[in-house]
Amino acid sequence: MKRFGSLRRTKRRKDDELLTGRRQSESACPSGSGLSTPPTTPTQSPVPPVFPIETPSPVERVEERRSRSLSSPPDTGQRFSLSTSTTKPPIALYTFNSTSRQSCVLAEGMLEKLELDDEAAEEPDSDIYMRFMKSHKCYDLIPTSSKLVVFDTTLQVKKAFFALVANGVRAAPLWETKKQSFVGMLTITDFIIILHRYYKSPLVQIYELEEHKIETWRELYLQETFKPLVNISPDASIFDAVYSLIKNKIHRLPVIDPVTGNALYILTHKRILKFLQLFVCEMPKPAFMRQTLEELGIGTYSNIAFIHPDTPIIKALGMFVERRVSALPVVDVTGKVVDIYSKFDVINLAAEKTYNNLDITVTQALLHRSQYFEGVMKCYRHETLETIVNRIVKAEVHRLVVVDDNSSIEGIISLSDILQALVLTPAGRCRMDSVTE
Repeated sequence: MKRFGSLRRTKRRKDDELLTGRRQSESACPSGSGLSTPPTTPTQSPVPPVFPIETPSPVERVEERRSRSLSSPPDTGQRFSLSTSTTKPPIALYTFNSTSRQSCVLAEGMLEKLELDDEAAEEPDSDIYMRFMKSHKCYDLIPTSSKLVVFDTTLQVKKAFFALVANGVRAAPLWETKKQSFVGMLTITDFIIILHRYYKSPLVQIYELEEHKIETWRELYLQETFKPLVNISPDASIFDAVYSLIKNKIHRLPVIDPVTGNALYILTHKRILKFLQLFVCEMPKPAFMRQTLEELGIGTYSNIAFIHPDTPIIKALGMFVERRVSALPVVDVTGKVVDIYSKFDVINLAAEKTYNNLDITVTQALLHRSQYFEGVMKCYRHETLETIVNRIVKAEVHRLVVVDDNSSIEGIISLSDILQALVLTPAGRCRMDSVTE
């Protein structure tokens, strides 16, 4: 270190001498001599400016980028349409947060918004997560790179589901050219409802799936239960997003810019909880995080919907529709949980083009899982809420199966149950019906 230090001092001294000599030579030259000042070389040290250049903070850069992108969003989204109309839906793919971005850089600006008053500092508190959600906007959740697929309502239902599989997404906003607006969402649930309603036998083709357009299906299915599309503005708080998801008992909430009408992103329970988890270590820990599931009463423990390994797929689809659940634990004859069949597994029927035979068993259908399956994620009633949150976020699943010491099913705890406990219950909202995801 001494050696490098002496070299630096020697170089600095030589530079000073060179600069002093140059100034003397410049002053010695008459103004009319015609001699010009020699150009600055890369080895010369420029004189620092009198006024330092101010570097914008990370938060200012984010706000500047955000206002820039919201003012003129690019039309980069993917869309699938059979319409010949030249009018296209305004689709935008926005960039903001990334999982690769350092959490410490994010924390600089994010946690500055959350000001703890003296009362909260003394009692680190039950409403800390609720205040965190209220102090951040939905725009903060949008990742740097994501895929947003939009379907025109004139697209055939069959092609739409194949497109979901090909793009690896679970839902897509629906654009209606006549209204020039988004009118709904197409999800795996729609695929399940079509199969459950129109399947007869392996020998009979499901005409409604093969030939119908999305607009035809919506007219038939929504004629009595039509509801406007539930969406949220990017400037709305994350708390509002959580409340909307749980109140409306939905799993996906499209973020739509109210000015341009562009669809920016689709919010989910998983994304919100993962975002919160990034900053949990920086916030005071509420006392209820150290309480057990049994003490808090979180989850569903009665009338649990489940199936057996030999249950036919068509029966499982009926339970999805009738019980309004998104996953069915697979239980053997001894009552032990051996697997789980979720709505997402049903899309494999489209991927494998085997939806014309729904008489096969769940065990046979699960042999065609497209993704690696690590096993059923479980938990116990005596485990703390903090342990449960860490496990469900790390595993990136939508629910945990609550079991006893013999792995027999006791209940289900979903992402909506957890967000209800972390955010809405401390906010004083009345407890809503548990939505098993």
